Amino acid sequence: MQEMLISPVVYNLIIFVLAIYVGYQVVWNVTPALHTPLMAVTNAISAIVIVGAMLAAALTVTPAGKAMGTLAVALASVNVFGGFLVTRRMLEMFKKKQAKSAKGEEQA
Repeated sequence: MQEMLISPVVYNLIIFVLAIYVGYQVVWNVTPALHTPLMAVTNAISAIVIVGAMLAAALTVTPAGKAMGTLAVALASVNVFGGFLVTRRMLEMFKKKQAKSAKGEEQA
């Protein structure tokens, strides 16, 4: 009897599609109250991705591998800094309105 072997590319493609689906469902079903804590966790995970991307870029020997590692570091860095900006804006939404009006009166 001949065994059917499935290519590793097919396995990776299935995992990729499932990750997209699960990620979409998780992100769009989050309540607004949990958004800020989840952004903080996401920033921490992205920081770990930066470290992994730096290792991948440093340990590869091919120019294509180094380029992909460098691109991964750049994209993860944008994600971290953008996440911190979004988190800061979300936290500003929860500040008391009186603090902003008192600040405006002092400047006038």
